[in-house]
Amino acid sequence: MILGFNLRDSLRNKRNLSSVINRSARVDEVIDLVRDRYVDTISDKVLYKDAISGVLKSLDPHSVYIPSEDLEGINDDLDGGFSGIGVEFSVVRDTIQVTNVIENGPAAHAGLETGDQLLRVGDSIVAGKNITSDRIIHMLKGKQKSNVYVTIKRTNGSVRQVAITRDIIPLYSVEASIMLDGTTGFIKINRFSATTNDEFTAALKKLMGQGAKQLVLDLRDNPGGYLDAATSIADNFLDGRKLIVYTRGIHSPKMEYKAGEKGVFEDGKLAILVDEGSASASEILAGAIQDWDRGVIVGRRSFGKGLVQKQYELPDGSALRLTVAKYYTPSGRCIQRSFAKGKEAYMEDYEKRFENGELTIADTSTLADTTRFFTGNHRVVYGGGGIKPDVFVPYDTSRLSSGLLSMIYSQELKTAIWDYFIHNRPNLKFNSVSDFAKSFTAPAQVANDYLAMLDPGTKKRVLIELSKPANAGYFNLQIKAQLARYLFRDDGYYAVSLKDDEVVNKALDILRGDQYSKIILGK
Repeated sequence: MILGFNLRDSLRNKRNLSSVINRSARVDEVIDLVRDRYVDTISDKVLYKDAISGVLKSLDPHSVYIPSEDLEGINDDLDGGFSGIGVEFSVVRDTIQVTNVIENGPAAHAGLETGDQLLRVGDSIVAGKNITSDRIIHMLKGKQKSNVYVTIKRTNGSVRQVAITRDIIPLYSVEASIMLDGTTGFIKINRFSATTNDEFTAALKKLMGQGAKQLVLDLRDNPGGYLDAATSIADNFLDGRKLIVYTRGIHSPKMEYKAGEKGVFEDGKLAILVDEGSASASEILAGAIQDWDRGVIVGRRSFGKGLVQKQYELPDGSALRLTVAKYYTPSGRCIQRSFAKGKEAYMEDYEKRFENGELTIADTSTLADTTRFFTGNHRVVYGGGGIKPDVFVPYDTSRLSSGLLSMIYSQELKTAIWDYFIHNRPNLKFNSVSDFAKSFTAPAQVANDYLAMLDPGTKKRVLIELSKPANAGYFNLQIKAQLARYLFRDDGYYAVSLKDDEVVNKALDILRGDQYSKIILGK
């Protein structure tokens, strides 16, 4: 019997090995034939990449192959930092303008200042029509402690070469943390990285020190990231050993994530903002808060990604990000949208939501899974299509029309704002963000300079848009917000722009009134 079992296992292993060899040989044979006999030249790298893509095509939309040339940038975002020089820049008139120098970073130590222009990196000229932000980033990044030589032009016209020693530059995932009023804090998280929980905890403690007793947490357009980062933040809000999320897959045993440590903010009122761009880890956090009736979810139905990926590094420096499990909120719901109609239809979901009126009309969201789940206070919630908010706020189609947005994000307006900032910087002295927000009015000069850059046809269309009072008000608000960003970085931008944010204002109304308790209790 022992010999029989050993022989069986030996034969099974040989069959498995033979199967792997045959499958590998089959793929290699096809690639060899294409390489040797195909009518045109094609690289092995492209062939293998396409072969891998073919294997993944029948899987879910989030199982992806990441080529080696893309992996570093993706990992930087999630790791929370990269090796560089520590500047923020913008391309204005085909020239790299330094818009911010990171405090205590390598560039700051080398003497770079806001307003400097980058003319050369090493021996390469970095000015001209073909320059791109991606190219500059690639040239400025490098190994930690390596040197890069940049030639800069000062605002006074002088030119000098500067040696900068590269070092680790943090990529912050907490984009802004400000007070909305005397008792309400606001935190914006743009992704969940390895450093997010530490950033969030520090920001929250800072706001509590300024008097925050209630919090608006903005997860709009947050695509997700590390599951551990989302559960750690949820632990700040949930008491006891409450379940935050659990994961399970055919090859992955059930794993539960529970609250543990005493949270920083377990008692104050909480509003979480979500929209169709809030996905994955954002939905884990929002789902846990909703299922435990710990806060109010405000906005629009979230993306609907309930799958967990694990990244496997491959020998050539590329990686496979493979879905290994599904995640479930504390009530037991999986919020993953169906991808039965293919990846293209899956990714076009946003356009479909707009077409069927879901983004603009309340209670029109269609959930594929109508199974009822229950929160701690026995409120009914559903899975199968994202987190449906407790309070719906429609997409503002008039405010965010394509014509108005094209003006706000145009190169001409960016240039006009930058010119005003550079020429008037000595006079733009304010004690704080709130001081700027209260006392500064967007100057007419910026709008006039912007209009002067436009061709007659474009100028006519812009003037028609600005003839509408609501559009003109929002246009001027954005000018002010962009100037605030140059002065106070993202905190400044949000301190100004949130004044006219309907979702934030709705959250504030809920937190300030008696509607909060009614929603939480399901009344």
